[in-house]
Amino acid sequence: MDLMRAVIIGAEGTPYHDGLFFFDVYFPPGYPNGPPRYQVHYHSGGLRLNPNLYACGKVCLSLLNTWSGDKNQMWTPGVSTMLQVLVSIQILILNAKPYFNEPGWAPSKGTPGGEASSLQYNENTFILSLKTMMYMIRKPPKNFEDLVVGHFYSRAHDILRSCKAYTEGVQVGCLAKGGVQDVDEGEGKCSR
Repeated sequence: MDLMRAVIIGAEGTPYHDGLFFFDVYFPPGYPNGPPRYQVHYHSGGLRLNPNLYACGKVCLSLLNTWSGDKNQMWTPGVSTMLQVLVSIQILILNAKPYFNEPGWAPSKGTPGGEASSLQYNENTFILSLKTMMYMIRKPPKNFEDLVVGHFYSRAHDILRSCKAYTEGVQVGCLAKGGVQDVDEGEGKCSR
């Protein structure tokens, strides 16, 4: 039996920034001829932070064959890797506009209503992300206690600065080291 625990740090420019996202992976006997299907488990603390990350821990991703997608998005034996899965989670799921990960909401991307809903979703997602941070601090995954403590110790001031800025009207996901950043190139700066 092969097991792996991976952690992804939420990227700047997203409502997940500074969060720690732990995933447990079980590689079934057929791996790598098939994905670690239904075996990638997200430590959610019982919260759903993204349309693709369920409160029960399920990760919905075409590459894991847990979501229907084009054939080229599915697991390909001899080509697909666990690194590809983790990078896909980081880029496709923990992104700047997770609202549009929901297939029913994706067509509204770029519309005034869709963008307003996305901003509201990001605000709610950041609050849930803060709750998962507290969950991680209180109950860090076994053998990762030092990583969790060290991460939040080093990021505490930035997290608190973000909370303060967001309560003052800065758009969620716009803070980065050094100040306010663009969320979408060409769509204007995030501002108060």
